[in-house]
Amino acid sequence: MTKKTLGTMVLMVMIAVTASATVEIVATHAVFGEIATIVGGEMVDVTTIIPSGFCPSHYDLSPSDLSALLRADLVLYSGMEPWVEQLTDTVGEGALVQLVGPWNTPPMAAAKTQQIADLVTEQVPEHAELIEANRDAYVAQLDELGERLLAEAAALEIGEIPVVCMQWQASFVSWLGFQVPVTYGIPDTLSLRDLVELAEAGTEAGAVLVIDNLQSGIEFGGKLAREVDAVHVVLSNFPGAMPRTATLIDLLARNAAALFTAIEPIE
Repeated sequence: MTKKTLGTMVLMVMIAVTASATVEIVATHAVFGEIATIVGGEMVDVTTIIPSGFCPSHYDLSPSDLSALLRADLVLYSGMEPWVEQLTDTVGEGALVQLVGPWNTPPMAAAKTQQIADLVTEQVPEHAELIEANRDAYVAQLDELGERLLAEAAALEIGEIPVVCMQWQASFVSWLGFQVPVTYGIPDTLSLRDLVELAEAGTEAGAVLVIDNLQSGIEFGGKLAREVDAVHVVLSNFPGAMPRTATLIDLLARNAAALFTAIEPIE
């Protein structure tokens, strides 16, 4: 065997070892996929299932999704997916299926980053320091964004403004400081009677905004805004579904900007 042949074989072994060390992660949506990619870097191979424009409760698993689940070492989901049981039954032996939960504010996103970093570290503990460094850098960006948005909200005296809000955006809207006396659920589950009752409650509360969620459908919120005589504002839960929202940080900044812009004429 020549030195050249031996060197080639060693290189092939190193490539194989590196490939086998990659953690296969399936995220049900773009937020968890983005965070996993950030904290894991080249140590992870991330597959995202639900396109950002879809509501998780309306998405059906495809054959390619099931194939990805069979290869997964780690599966991250939010709890909104109606097919969680099918998901857990499909994953390969030894795969970890983990509920991660809400992420809609910078502090919540930072907490999920910590959780996902811990889960990735369990898969590749030998890279703990690098994962920790990636985590800390991203959390610092989220903290900076959070401080900036709260400062802008305080300057606009948002705490004095009542709104009606779709429940999946209520945590973000409340975190900014808005008064949220009225919330509503998934539009598909609401009737005309619900619309009338919500409009009465919103009018009584003096709501100036009806804040909607893109992925759950915006027609109901538009009608409600007209009944309340309020400004209809549409936010998104997932990056990529609206212009200039390629990342979670972009998305949170854009959601806040939409709200700030909507109340400026009121002043």
